[in-house]
Amino acid sequence: MSAIAKPMMPALSTLLRLGRMSNLPTVWTNVIAGSVIAGGGSPDQLALIVSAMTAFYVGGMYLNDFFDRAVDARERPGRPIAAGEISAGAVSFIGFGLLAAGVLLLIPLGPAAAACGAVLATTIVLYDVWHKGNALSPIVMGLCRAMVYIGACVAVTGSLSKATLIGALALAFHVAGITYAAKQEGLNRIGNLWPLLMLAAPLLAALPAATAWPVLVAVVLLLAVDARAIRLLAVKPVPGAVPLAVSGLIAAICLVDAVAVAAAGGSIAIVAFCVLGYPLTRLFQKVIPGT
Repeated sequence: MSAIAKPMMPALSTLLRLGRMSNLPTVWTNVIAGSVIAGGGSPDQLALIVSAMTAFYVGGMYLNDFFDRAVDARERPGRPIAAGEISAGAVSFIGFGLLAAGVLLLIPLGPAAAACGAVLATTIVLYDVWHKGNALSPIVMGLCRAMVYIGACVAVTGSLSKATLIGALALAFHVAGITYAAKQEGLNRIGNLWPLLMLAAPLLAALPAATAWPVLVAVVLLLAVDARAIRLLAVKPVPGAVPLAVSGLIAAICLVDAVAVAAAGGSIAIVAFCVLGYPLTRLFQKVIPGT
């Protein structure tokens, strides 16, 4: 009688890598910033929104690997599906399941919040399916992050404020700039550095409130991180400079949130919470790759 092979459970490290779990603090500070700009939110509301956005992010990362599996087999054979650490079917099931869970978690916060969740889930899938070779895909990625601000605002207030829309657009530009930069080759050529100009959007959005010292502190921190990343991308002084810069810019999303919270008049404690998201994300990235 032949033995029946049992499917092997994927290792925890595989699941964490697939979800790019190290970057989750950037999602959590996105929710905090979006809710502060909107005017607050109860602990129960914030718990549901954080849980939903976490599910959207992790699900989107899983589906990114699922739809990229053929390319990864040729170019990145160390990725979990290509390396045989987990089946494509399991990754797809988890990914779509998490997107559905994200929408369900927002239903108690009202139909408008659930609709925002559905839009976010659709945008995530759109990016994952068509981002390879698509010049507009960084814009779609930026919209995914913008929808976290928008979703948090709508979940808390039931409507979308002008301040939230401005903050969401600034965040979208930052994320689009990261994505464009990550896709470029030969960033040492001046002509390919233009996407990095998008990183200035959060700084420009904060200018009207720049006289307040919490805003100035947050802006200086963001400027310092952006400047270091731009140097890495332009000069490439060390091996692996591009992924190092991109990981740093992803972590800097927390600093974008700190700028947004400070500009909206949020408390020093909440600004500090967002700032601390940056070193926390960088620490996690040392264990779980952020890209």
